[in-house]
Amino acid sequence: MKKKLLLCILLCSMLLQSIGFAGCGKKTEKYSTYSFDYFDTVTTITGYAESKENFDGIAGKVLEELSEYHKLFTIYHRYEGLENLCTINEIVNGAHRTVTVDRRIIDMLLYAKDMYEKTDGTVNIAMGSVLSIWHDYRTEGIDEPWAAKLPPMEKLSEAAKHTDINDVIIDEAAGTVTMADPEMKLDVGAIAKGYAVEMAARSLEEKGITGYVINVGGNVRTVGAKGDGDKWLVGIENPEEDSKQAYLAYLELSGESLVTSGSYQRYYVVDGKRYHHIIDPETLLPSEGYVSVSVVCKSSADGDALSTALFCMDLEEGMALVERLPDTEAMWVLNDGTCHESAGFGRYRSETKK
Repeated sequence: MKKKLLLCILLCSMLLQSIGFAGCGKKTEKYSTYSFDYFDTVTTITGYAESKENFDGIAGKVLEELSEYHKLFTIYHRYEGLENLCTINEIVNGAHRTVTVDRRIIDMLLYAKDMYEKTDGTVNIAMGSVLSIWHDYRTEGIDEPWAAKLPPMEKLSEAAKHTDINDVIIDEAAGTVTMADPEMKLDVGAIAKGYAVEMAARSLEEKGITGYVINVGGNVRTVGAKGDGDKWLVGIENPEEDSKQAYLAYLELSGESLVTSGSYQRYYVVDGKRYHHIIDPETLLPSEGYVSVSVVCKSSADGDALSTALFCMDLEEGMALVERLPDTEAMWVLNDGTCHESAGFGRYRSETKK
């Protein structure tokens, strides 16, 4: 099951009040549109506009931008006439070639290197050699559950020798990317969706457009308040499948993002045990200890990267990281169902379930 797909669909129903009024006094209504075309998940755009035509024009531009980022950041598909992460990963005559890329790829890779430093290497886009092994075994295990098995640790350990992010050489002036290690692969699964959502949201903000929510597979970014000036009400899904309580918390957001990483939707089963997709770079195994980690912060890109990083850290270490970061809060759901929150998380909570 795709990461946070259920959360994405459920959150759409939590965006409240279909009619509001803009600050200029013009009546606005709430509209939504959906797409299944980007980042292998559901995209939902919700916003307040004076007419459906006006909304469709704005939402169409957002979807167009997400489409461009999807094509640039995918590691699975080539597109004619386009250099993307898939082509950067290609091997030609036993080595990676130097690839001239779109500036947006350069910016994302520089951001990824920055997040590598901020998370002490926990978020590492150079882990593709390891993650691709897990991806293949997980895919086979889902397709043929009777034959599901774990990748050999020797294979993972050998692949881990080719994950030095310093081997990703970026020449900003020339606009090129080269990977010095021929056995290295990039994997931006912990960053790509959140980064694309953030860039699309900033495009709206730069145009003075507010009253919108962009939600790509559970990477939620609010752009200003709702049409009537109230904050958006967003729910954090309860990872307990059989619980009658659909959401663990309701948050009020206006210009912030909410991103959740979880072990409960994207996994496969080997000998009765679940193995999810969030791989700890230290153990090379699915991280244990949490069912989900949710991050509230301004940037959806930060939220995406941090929710993955926190999932691979012990609680004390994760709490310390969150406390060091400005305007960032988090909630951890442990395997036993208990919840822990960072010191300022409560300021986003809403007691209502409108």
